[in-house]
Amino acid sequence: MIDLYTWTVPNGRKISIALEEMGLPYKVHAINLGKGEQKKPDYLKVNPNGKVPAIIDRDTGIRMMESGAILLYLAEKSGKLMPKGQKRWEAMEWLMWQMGGLGPMLGQVHHYTHFNKGASDYAEERYRAEMDRLYGVMDERLADRKYIVGDISIVDCAVFPWIARWDWQEQDLDKFPNVKRWYLEMAARPAVQRGYIVPSDIQQIPMPD
Repeated sequence: MIDLYTWTVPNGRKISIALEEMGLPYKVHAINLGKGEQKKPDYLKVNPNGKVPAIIDRDTGIRMMESGAILLYLAEKSGKLMPKGQKRWEAMEWLMWQMGGLGPMLGQVHHYTHFNKGASDYAEERYRAEMDRLYGVMDERLADRKYIVGDISIVDCAVFPWIARWDWQEQDLDKFPNVKRWYLEMAARPAVQRGYIVPSDIQQIPMPD
């Protein structure tokens, strides 16, 4: 059994989607970021960085923070969603691309276009441009493959929740047809649908026209 500490944010949804795809049993502990529960002393014992997600594996006693590290751990534990051989290194590089590029940059877009629109024209322009560049990188990658590294993997689990906020980003998915096709493919998967609404179904997967 995995104890999953999470909230309705992209980094948290990465893990619940992966757990559903892997078929691993887990118990959800909702950490309400709006109420500051991630900063409470009891939770800081689980994740000293005061963020979500985090897990505790009851089978091993291992505690993990940081969504990329958790995905790698769960892939090794389950033997699923991680390719072998050369493809493994492709999965690693694209996971790092999400962790170091797509996630942080889209997070800045959310900050300036969804939460603080008009606060800085310069910042909006800068992060929108980088967002479009990253979408373009992904669109080219998906031109000749169904998923980001061929078969579905932890990379798709990591990327999907960030692309699922295309409406927050005021992004036009029609500009990136391969990304849109992949997004619809992912959104149709039952495991993705179940994982997306953890720990609360207040936000359904947004669907483009």
